[in-house]
Amino acid sequence: MSGMRTCRAFLALAVGTALLTGCFADKKSAAPALPPSTCFGVFTPAELAPFMGYGEEVEVYSPDELSVNVSRGHATCNISVDGKSRFTASIDRRRAGLEVTWGSEVEKHRPDVLPYAEHSRLWDSGVALVVNCKADDGDFDLMLFLDAVPDEVKPEERRPVFAALMKKFLAASRQQANCPG
Repeated sequence: MSGMRTCRAFLALAVGTALLTGCFADKKSAAPALPPSTCFGVFTPAELAPFMGYGEEVEVYSPDELSVNVSRGHATCNISVDGKSRFTASIDRRRAGLEVTWGSEVEKHRPDVLPYAEHSRLWDSGVALVVNCKADDGDFDLMLFLDAVPDEVKPEERRPVFAALMKKFLAASRQQANCPG
């Protein structure tokens, strides 16, 4: 009878350990901390935190400022967590008047148009727009793009969040690129 109790106790201990191990293996790591200045210094960690998900290591690939001009026409910021891209912001300075096409990849998301930008598309995981700039050294267009993994943002809040982020990104881009609004 003693051997039977030992066997039951061992089995209970093994099952309990397996259950606990399973619980700890499924537990998500906390959302990683972002540096105080992210993506050209435009966005705060609090604004981007909902897109970071869970993980341990955050990497930000970004120039310190937007700095697009005639000689440098493109800048991109990419934030990844544990090697997976979570947020991208990009700006392109291009020749004025080029045709604006969004392509099927954007259109399949049934995008809206932003109320403050005629040439724009807003969907549940991103936003893009093109604005014309009239400058002393010649007209040009700015093409701005934000894309993120919005898992931690409620579906009904996704488009308003992206619209607000783009409004801030547009203001900073116009100022930096000497593009009056």
